[in-house]
Parts: sequence; structure tokens; C-alpha cells
Amino acid sequence: MARITVSNASEQDFIPLMDELARAHQLFSLYDAEIHRLSGSDLTAPQAKVIFCLGNTGGMTCSDITDKTLITKGTLTGVIDRLEEKGLVQRWGDSDDGRRIIVDLTKEGVKVFKREYPKYLTQLKARFDGLGNRDRDQATALLSKIAALF
Repeated sequence: MARITVSNASEQDFIPLMDELARAHQLFSLYDAEIHRLSGSDLTAPQAKVIFCLGNTGGMTCSDITDKTLITKGTLTGVIDRLEEKGLVQRWGDSDDGRRIIVDLTKEGVKVFKREYPKYLTQLKARFDGLGNRDRDQATALLSKIAALF
């Protein structure tokens, strides 16, 4: 394998893939934020991610929420604080392990989840319907392989 240097860096064959992956991520993130801004739900994209993650679960630890949403632990604390202020989530200590905190939706949070999650998925489905089943399956498999590299 040839050594990468400043002079040959732009010739590396993985750069177009890296650029398209970053571009797709940025465009998805912008679209995702716009969906939430226009929904009238008064939720930011990270807040919605947490609500959607907690829906139909009976509660999760902060660590589990971080793993599923990829929201960093430091950011997650603030997101949960704001959701708690809105009356959408509650937290309590795990009876088996006092160090663990469980976060769950309140009754109002469940209402928001049931109202907003289907609307959100409908918006995304309209975009992903632009790909056929085969393309979606191939993209999913390839993105899974890419994720495994890291």
C-alpha cells in the first residue's frame, strides 16, 4: 500500500465515498431539523430523537438512549432536562442499581410520541420512497459494512 502524502492525498480512491457519506449525513440532518421545526411540536431534532427512542419501551437508561440516538452523554443530559421541564419525560433511579437512571415518557410524552412519530415517519417515507426496495436493501447493507469499519 502506497503511503499517503500531501501530494497524493486528493488521489485516494475512498475520498469520493467519504465526501458523499458526509454530504448525505449533512443533508439528512438539515432535512430532519426542518421536519421538526415545521411540525409545530415545539421539539428540537434531538428532543424528538429521545421521545421517539423512548416510545413503546417502558423506559431506558441514559446509556441505552445514547447508544440508540448517538446523542453524546453531555448533550443528552440537557435534552432530557428540557424534556422534563416540558413535562414529556420523567426519570428515576433503578431499584436494582442506584447509579443507573431510567428515563421514560410521561402521559403527555406518550401523547406527543403517538402524534409526532407517525407524522415524522410519513415525511421521511416520502423521501425514501424515491428508492426501490432493492436500492434500500443494498444501501442498508453497505452502510452497515461502513459502520462496522469504525
